[in-house]
Amino acid sequence: MIQVHTFPVNMLSENTYVVFDETKEAVIIDCGALLPAEHKMIDEYIAENGLKVRHLVQTHAHFDHLFGAQHIYETYGVKPKLSKDDLQTYLHATEQMEMFMHRIFELELPPYDADFLQSNTPIRFGNHSLRIHPTPGHTPGGVCLYEETEHLLFSGDSLFRGSIGRTDLPGGDTMALVNSLTELLHLLPEDTKVYPGHGPETTVAYEKLYNGYLTI
Repeated sequence: MIQVHTFPVNMLSENTYVVFDETKEAVIIDCGALLPAEHKMIDEYIAENGLKVRHLVQTHAHFDHLFGAQHIYETYGVKPKLSKDDLQTYLHATEQMEMFMHRIFELELPPYDADFLQSNTPIRFGNHSLRIHPTPGHTPGGVCLYEETEHLLFSGDSLFRGSIGRTDLPGGDTMALVNSLTELLHLLPEDTKVYPGHGPETTVAYEKLYNGYLTI
């Protein structure tokens, strides 16, 4: 059985996820931990549960989802995996941070995994895997990650409870995001639990009923 632990981190309350199963193999999704205390909190959780970190996966490459990538790389030896369509977003994350925040925070980026995320190549950990579903629009290479045996979706900043990600930043495309999310939610069971990049959890059933951005 999969366990998911959520760490709300940094000044934007970004949700960093540690996901693992009975084998203790783990995936970290969108490590936005900025402060040393946030790094310590995640490290202690991993150590206390005896986890083996196999992957660091990015739903997209905005700065607030990358603050902790260098720490994860140095501590666990895994490079961030991202969509090739988000490579330029990754490489220019510092500039986007300065534009968005109007100030500079420390953002050291590790080398990225050249084995880019693809929809036909699942992320395997333990007895489970995460399937890649491209959901461009918040960023050009935004993806959602779906675990089909337990109906879990990690939606990054593509889908929030009752809302969708903003599309007014460089590379944003409202229609692309709406269309990709509408198509994805048609495919998923209604009891699918959704873990977004910010804010509370939701379900596919809730979004079909109450998300006014989606044409479902």
